[in-house]
Amino acid sequence: MFPPPPISNRDKPSLYAELCAQVRTLLADESDLIANASNFAALVFDALPDVNWAGFYLFDGTELVVGPFQGKPACVRIPLGRGVCGMAAQYRETQLVEDVHTFADHIACDATSRSEIVVPLLRADATLLGVWDVDSPLPARFDADDCAGMEALCATFMHSVED
Repeated sequence: MFPPPPISNRDKPSLYAELCAQVRTLLADESDLIANASNFAALVFDALPDVNWAGFYLFDGTELVVGPFQGKPACVRIPLGRGVCGMAAQYRETQLVEDVHTFADHIACDATSRSEIVVPLLRADATLLGVWDVDSPLPARFDADDCAGMEALCATFMHSVED
């Protein structure tokens, strides 16, 4: 069941659909947020090619604080409205950045990252849990299919949080 075949062998929507199914199974019998976030990050990081960081920043009521992730050490705290993660959190909208070097106010935790996608994580009552952040060393690594797929993955993850 784990991991799915490389993305080059299948189309992205199919890959993300399979990952969503795997996430549902992986998180089904566990209610701990940190345990589920850790396994989610590991699964996605392992399944997606050309990714050098994948993880969570959790909202502590004031700012985003690094949570479970896969990749190099990360920035620990990010204010709302700063960088790609802070913008996604503040505006509650997915941020898709083809080249982080052209993004005003980008926070460079890893100088090798070139593109990034960040999905806000909202509870059923619309309060902010945090953000899901994925970086790539390739420019323009993420596209509309990745955006839809990441949002579906995050919805699946949030369903496990709400149960």
